[in-house]
Amino acid sequence: MSQTVPDHTGSLLPVKAEPAPNAPSSGSLFGFSAPVSGEPSGAEAETHAEELHAKLRKLEKRDWWLWGAAVVVMMLLTVAVLSLSFPGLLRVEDPFFQASLNRSVRGLIELVLLFNAYTIYKQVEIKRLRKQFSQQLNAMGNLQVQADEFYRLATTDPLTGLANRRTAQERLASEAARSRRYGHPFTVVVFDLNHFKQINDRYGHPAGDLVLREFADKLARTVRLSDLAVRMGGDEFLALLPECTIDQVPILLARLRPIKVEFQGVPIPVTFSAGSVSYQQGESPEEFLARADRTLYADKRAGRVREETAASRR
Repeated sequence: MSQTVPDHTGSLLPVKAEPAPNAPSSGSLFGFSAPVSGEPSGAEAETHAEELHAKLRKLEKRDWWLWGAAVVVMMLLTVAVLSLSFPGLLRVEDPFFQASLNRSVRGLIELVLLFNAYTIYKQVEIKRLRKQFSQQLNAMGNLQVQADEFYRLATTDPLTGLANRRTAQERLASEAARSRRYGHPFTVVVFDLNHFKQINDRYGHPAGDLVLREFADKLARTVRLSDLAVRMGGDEFLALLPECTIDQVPILLARLRPIKVEFQGVPIPVTFSAGSVSYQQGESPEEFLARADRTLYADKRAGRVREETAASRR
């Protein structure tokens, strides 16, 4: 399947975050750490939240039922008191009837008071339960926010807002498996900023952080939504390009160049080396990245040779 790699209509916007140290990492360029689990599904938390919402709905229905029953009972008791008091309006002089009537009226009044006390008790209980469930829902909401923040910190580079090394490892494994199963093209491009240590030494680490953010921003805006831009650490970056062949990579590189960075009014020259490979059937993700690593270092060596040749001609 042939597609154009860079597509500004499907750009990714980097997330602003607090700066982190930008010293280049040592060791192998693609030395992955141990994998971490994927994004938390939160199934148990969602189930618990649904249960709490169901209980709150039951409390609401119970509240309405209680108020309706109170109104009906009050009306019935009022009718009963009026019906018992009606003979008194006819001036019945029988003492026994009057005593029985008085006892009945007092009994109905006691029932009214007892029912009112029961209604008040139930209202207090419903409000207590509603408050308790609301507090639990708020606590669950706060926990979910914290879980989302922890997940973002675990999967995102704090300086550039790009995906980090662990996220790249998981996505690389899944895309390699998909390419191996369906035969779809899958290409990776590795980047390394040239002379980044000299930039830090000459302009300072704040300037180095700015260079990293500017390069990450341009890379994120250049790749498609289906691609993944990654900061591997230090001045090393990676782009995962599913459904992309290696002959389309020069278009991506052309759109990344040139990179213009200005720090405190001073322009900083920024260049990068890049290596790209396409996935080959049967190789592991580690072997895939090792090949990309070799192409990157070959491009860096060629760049140094060009610089030395140009300097000798001056």
